[in-house]
Amino acid sequence: MKQLLLAVPALLLAGFAHAQPASIRSEQLPPLQQQWQQGGAPPIQRSPVQPSLGQQYPGVPPAMNQAQPQQTAPPSIAATPPATMERPSSWLPANVVKLQALDKVNAQTAALTIKVGGSATFGSLTITARACVVRPTDQPADAAAFLAVTDSHADSPGFNGWMLQDEPSVSMMEHPIYDLRVTGCT
Repeated sequence: MKQLLLAVPALLLAGFAHAQPASIRSEQLPPLQQQWQQGGAPPIQRSPVQPSLGQQYPGVPPAMNQAQPQQTAPPSIAATPPATMERPSSWLPANVVKLQALDKVNAQTAALTIKVGGSATFGSLTITARACVVRPTDQPADAAAFLAVTDSHADSPGFNGWMLQDEPSVSMMEHPIYDLRVTGCT
């Protein structure tokens, strides 16, 4: 039974591959199709890439048969380079650093305001503000401060570097007791 089911589609396909409709005889076919039926390959017909002006194509309506010349942009427009808008990636200096300090042991917080060049203390920390910068008003708001932090305890780590307001995890002070965050610059 299985062999019969597999043989039927193969027989049907073989029968249809050689069958021609009775209404079309080879004399009625165009010469290229006659040659194709007899086993020869039809010749390759090449058409021009760009039609020349006034060239007529058979089977195309007369209104569309007129080849249009290529239009090019005026040389003044094509010769000018496109204008580019570059945003400056500069920061603007500020005079005052605003920090949020946290004592992790006692859960105490303090808002510190330090002038650039000045120092403040929080617990055993001495925080010196070396610089403070902000983004221009036409860019997303952000602030960064360059801080030098020392601890009065000899074995405690210090910090010397930039801290960012919007990305505090990029540069953090790793201290077992204290934490500092930049909240802004003015």
